Amino acid sequence: MATKVNFKTTFEVAKTIQPIYTGGDISGNSDGSLIATCVDEDVLVVDTISTAVLCRIEGDGEPITNVCLSPDSSHLVISSRSLSLRIYTLSRSADTDDISFSLVRTLKPHTTPVVSSAIDATSSLLATGGADGSLKVWDVRGGYASHTFHGHGGVISALTFFKKESSKTGSQAIIESSRKRKIRNDEQPELQSTTSSLIYLASGDEDGKVRIWDLASRKSVALLDSHVSVVRAICFSATQEMLLSASRDRTIILWNSNTWKQQKVIPALEVLETAGLLEDGRFCYAAGESGVLRFWKTSNGRELTPKQKSKLENDSISTIIQLPSNSQLLSVHQDHTMRLHDISHLQSLGDSALVEVPAIVRTISGNYDEIIDMACVGPARTMLALATNTESIKLISIADSPGQQDPSATSPSFGSDVAVLEGHEDIIICLDVDWSGHWLATGAKDNTARLWRLDPASSTYSCFAIFAGHAESLGAIALPRSQPTDALAAKNPAAYAPEFLLTGSQDKTIKRWDTARLKYDPTVTEPHRGVKALFTRVAHEKDINAIDSSPIAPLFASASQDRTIKIWSIEDGSVAGILRGHKRGVWSIQFSPAATPALNLPEGGSSGSRGLLISGSGDRTVKVWSLSTYTCLQTFEGHSNSVLKVIWLSPRTSTRDNEAVPDAKQPLIASASSDTLVKLWSPYSSTDSDHLLATLDNHSDRVWALTSSTSFSIQRNKSGGNGSPNSVLYPLISGAADASLTFWADTTVETATLASQRATERIEQDQLLQNHIFTKNYREAITLSLALNHPGRLLRIFQDVVNLPESEKDPGTIMGLQAVDDVLATLDHQQVFSLLQNIRDWNTNARTATAAQQTLNCLFKNYPANTFIEMAKERRFGGVDKGMKEILRALEVYTERHYKRIEELVDESYLIEYTLREMDEIAGLVVGADSPESQDIVMV
Repeated sequence: MATKVNFKTTFEVAKTIQPIYTGGDISGNSDGSLIATCVDEDVLVVDTISTAVLCRIEGDGEPITNVCLSPDSSHLVISSRSLSLRIYTLSRSADTDDISFSLVRTLKPHTTPVVSSAIDATSSLLATGGADGSLKVWDVRGGYASHTFHGHGGVISALTFFKKESSKTGSQAIIESSRKRKIRNDEQPELQSTTSSLIYLASGDEDGKVRIWDLASRKSVALLDSHVSVVRAICFSATQEMLLSASRDRTIILWNSNTWKQQKVIPALEVLETAGLLEDGRFCYAAGESGVLRFWKTSNGRELTPKQKSKLENDSISTIIQLPSNSQLLSVHQDHTMRLHDISHLQSLGDSALVEVPAIVRTISGNYDEIIDMACVGPARTMLALATNTESIKLISIADSPGQQDPSATSPSFGSDVAVLEGHEDIIICLDVDWSGHWLATGAKDNTARLWRLDPASSTYSCFAIFAGHAESLGAIALPRSQPTDALAAKNPAAYAPEFLLTGSQDKTIKRWDTARLKYDPTVTEPHRGVKALFTRVAHEKDINAIDSSPIAPLFASASQDRTIKIWSIEDGSVAGILRGHKRGVWSIQFSPAATPALNLPEGGSSGSRGLLISGSGDRTVKVWSLSTYTCLQTFEGHSNSVLKVIWLSPRTSTRDNEAVPDAKQPLIASASSDTLVKLWSPYSSTDSDHLLATLDNHSDRVWALTSSTSFSIQRNKSGGNGSPNSVLYPLISGAADASLTFWADTTVETATLASQRATERIEQDQLLQNHIFTKNYREAITLSLALNHPGRLLRIFQDVVNLPESEKDPGTIMGLQAVDDVLATLDHQQVFSLLQNIRDWNTNARTATAAQQTLNCLFKNYPANTFIEMAKERRFGGVDKGMKEILRALEVYTERHYKRIEELVDESYLIEYTLREMDEIAGLVVGADSPESQDIVMV
């Protein structure tokens, strides 16, 4: 039997990219597979390879000062400015990659914040260093302090545990062992050496001093005083019997662990923030303010890496985490980015060979900051260009698998950085991509626009041209959305610049730039400069917020804070029309895609063949305009704050049972607002109430940016370009001021299919229930009624059983039939809970209270009181304070009310009996039946 189900537009979150690091301390486990990072006041445990967040631990309201992940990933220690230290146990799920955590202990280790900590290789000892120069060693599992050390005069800046082999002669070993047992006089011990491992703790402070602490003797065994600035890293190699210390005084010192004398001093000539040992101490690495990774050979102190150019201040390296299982190093930079460096070539490095600059395997952005604008770029739209409140554009991969990449291109994993486009001198405000995906235009507060050439096939992402001429910052930019008429440019768009570039500025002017004459030359690396504008127009009375070009006509539109939208001719810059109707500034506009169906107007006719335009405004509305009449056709209201971005979504192409989704050829409208919501609209709905299709909520701050990787498939590569029209990814992508990206998947077809299946199954089950009721198969009828949540039919079953004639009832039963009693005695907890919910509702009505009370009586006699107590404690039934307790309380109240009503009826029955008896006496019926008087009364 076919079941018709109405289609309801549904979008679900397919993937998200959220901040995983916003600065502060960072820690990794022994193999580097997991890292603990700080995100504001919270701590995340992140998978290093996939960058998936495995767990999130909320902070205590104060900034995090230090995090420490144990080598075996069993414990996580978090310290904050509240002076508290929290120890969590971590356990990884066997079914999923998620990590569950449990707070086992909260301590207050120091009178000042903990600024450094370390856990030993066995994950049993924790060392904490305070800002007051004190040191404490803790038992991680026991939670008690085993050692307290004093000696540093300033902040403890670096800590590490290490083991050192201690050799003793036979006589020394015997002397120590004799303390535990008595040696016989005739016993002759052999003078052989015994070896034991002693645990040491090395600590460095802001004064440049390094102290070595012996945990066994609880004393400082060495003071290494050679640095003159903050010690930032300490590392030990048992193989080389060497301790490394690196400081901000631009030096690395290698110490002999037997004599604690300087073995080698390596001048790094830069302020160092991190350092370590590799390959059992054969090599050491260090990095700092220059932002480059460098290697030295520890045997002779010779630097192995060639001289590298220092990078910008934001590129300085603060921490390096080793990934020995993958032969990689993870560098953490000042701009919150992380880079994986391949160091596998160190394993086979000869003594005299030089090391090339380690290849960057992957770049991970820990925090995108506020996402202002974005666009899907590349011929297959598998990259996302982000304007993130900085002077550069980040290109990240959004391809799910290598198969979605271009055949000749590399295939970075989802969310990893592909390239960074640098050149602007101030924050980038707007960007746009052309029809082919090879050209990206950006506008910034430095009053210039730039045109970038993107070629994933050759991994070249370079600035092609610079446009200067506006007097104030650029707020809007647009490139062509349709293929050029030139066949060569349409076939190979990467070799030909776009036909035009449009810019709008806070100086209230718009410009069209002459880009068609710019020729691409692969041998030229410098961008074109001195490009002139074909025309400049004073367009609006206030700032220009948006510009868009039409895909079907030589027109473009501009929107401004002056509440108007103007339609312009691309050829000569003349005004073709003015759209008025918004009550506040217009933030976003977009022309409808090619082949968009015309809108049928309520008064008859259609919107015309010139297409449509949508706009979003600060007046919280979205408007649909006709480009034939320049009038507003529809106004969508629903946002509670300014509409910041509007885009068209391409028509659906999915089908279900060979039947196309309704309105499959009609595009949708997506709008983003300051109210953190994204809404989907259909301008083709028949009634005003049906225009709003869905509201999407996954952001915590204003949503500035919307884009789609499928919106350009209509125009893409009809002439054999590199991209594929079928390489669609996500129909909607949203970016917000909360630094997060949400990738939405259209689940309309799946939702409708599932709803249809459920409706069909329910009809079949309803028919099966009717059959059981008709055949008086009470066991199946009762359990199926509970499963289908049919309280009405369940009530009728119990009423029919309770109201059976006494001759048809089974003797000695509670309900009247033994089969029903047996069913009620064998229900599971979930069924008992559902039945009690129904009994509670039936018990509120006097007409149904009889069946409710009898059913309740049967339950109470078949289940002990412990059953209901255990159910009251279970979380799935509402816990101790809700759910079960509330149901039992409601049953008690109404049951008492019913008993009170019965007592009142009994009392009234006595009055009725008394009244009838008195009436009989008045009528003379109390006289003997054989008396003449009674006969006369009867005759009368």
